Amino acid sequence: MEIKLPDNEKALWILKTQGSLPLNIVAKELNVTTEGARFQMLRLAGEGLVAATTESKGRGRPQQIWALTASGHGRFPDRHAELTVKLIQKTKEILGESALDAVIEAYGKESRSKYLHAVEGINELEDRIRILAQIRNSEGYMAGYTQEEGGFILFENHCPICAAATICQGFCKSELETFRAILGDTVTVTRIDHVLSGAQRCAYKITL
Repeated sequence: MEIKLPDNEKALWILKTQGSLPLNIVAKELNVTTEGARFQMLRLAGEGLVAATTESKGRGRPQQIWALTASGHGRFPDRHAELTVKLIQKTKEILGESALDAVIEAYGKESRSKYLHAVEGINELEDRIRILAQIRNSEGYMAGYTQEEGGFILFENHCPICAAATICQGFCKSELETFRAILGDTVTVTRIDHVLSGAQRCAYKITL
């Protein structure tokens, strides 16, 4: 999913998709000087969208590492988060926890059916992962994957249902079960990063 940001906020996209970065890397990605990048980051920091921490590695000078704040993450769409949260709360209040679980289970089955149809006839694991990443990306998760020794990493740089998942982690459980169903019984899928636990993104290690 392509998200349009003003030119003076492109650094937000870079931090969203690449995670926390030192200033020189931000400058390189923006194709500006270090001072130009510093000016942009300080302006964004003044708006509460980014913040810097200092890291010391070895004997060199400490580095400033820039990252998005909660407000910075909020610049990316969250699928009518407030309404979703209210609907979940009302479902719990009126119908009870079991009714909410039933809704999430039905939602998960629908997703699994759609994803399974997309990978029908596809036997190669990497091809299945690529198709899964494409579907998730089209749904707003900024998804992709990388190959590494021993398997693959499926990552999602954005969670468009984060507000709902925060008050009901059944959604996260359902998604993990869906990934396992799509990729097959011979594959192990383990969540190694989780936005709700404070990580920059959600990531899953996939191994045979």
